[in-house]
Amino acid sequence: MLTTPQRQTIPVVDFATFQKGTAREQERFVQQVGEALQQIGFFALINHGLSPALIREAYETAEAVFLLPEPAKRAYEDPALLGQRGYTHFGKEHAKDHPYPDLKEFWHIGREGDPNFPANIWPQQVPQFQKVMTELFAQLEACARGLLRAISLYLGEPADYLPETVEGGANLLRVIHYPPIPAAAPPQSLRAAAHEDINLITLLCEATAPGLELLQRDGSWLPISALPGQIIVDAGDMLQNLTNGLLRSTTHRVTNPDNDRERRFSIPFFVHPRAEVDLTPLPACVARTGGIPIFPSLTAGEYLNQRLTEIGLAGSPAKG
Repeated sequence: MLTTPQRQTIPVVDFATFQKGTAREQERFVQQVGEALQQIGFFALINHGLSPALIREAYETAEAVFLLPEPAKRAYEDPALLGQRGYTHFGKEHAKDHPYPDLKEFWHIGREGDPNFPANIWPQQVPQFQKVMTELFAQLEACARGLLRAISLYLGEPADYLPETVEGGANLLRVIHYPPIPAAAPPQSLRAAAHEDINLITLLCEATAPGLELLQRDGSWLPISALPGQIIVDAGDMLQNLTNGLLRSTTHRVTNPDNDRERRFSIPFFVHPRAEVDLTPLPACVARTGGIPIFPSLTAGEYLNQRLTEIGLAGSPAKG
């Protein structure tokens, strides 16, 4: 039986044209990225420079970790860290303003060896997890810096403007497992309820199963294909605030599968500015959006603290 090949439903841009292309090709890439983030808040990236073998290995080691017995995983959950590192158990997180927990568990990883942040927590039962995720973190961070250069240029700023804001920032790799849907799960619960990302931009390695959808302006939900060789990129609330809404932080969700026994893994990389970075809307962006600032003046740290409490990952202001 023949099947119809999947096609991507959002703009697809070629990173190689920005890194190695002519001046005209680089300008076109900047325009494509900017227009995609301005119009729908999402795009798919090809020729991104990440190793396909590394991504496959990342998902293999992730599966090995999440299939460990529950007590073994819980040993790597430190409540004092407020979810910043290590394991977070199933049902802990919920979307802002959504009372039902997301049907997922996850593992948080920061920049390895950075003394400014808590140390990473690694599962001893799967020793290769540390090596693979540390390398994946580094490759995603390099890719993100290049994308931020392009976005800076689209905003009329120097190319190093946004990359400088995230130098030493609290970038976060989240390894997510969506297990089979529990029989006792509330009917209103989703794998990830409708939400927006908090940070500047997010890079999502191709997930192992479909389910990601974005909310369109007409109120309908658009499925996004998880295609091999592509990274999905979206703008977060911090970038929306900084650009006075010129670049959109689009609501998205992960739906439950038709087959409730199907597992899903995904690995998003959240790119964060340093806590002291000012997110006051840029004057040039205010001018491009009607001339009136409609988003608040606050720092990245203040924004993060506010949002962490809203999504249930902190009992008091602290997280994001």
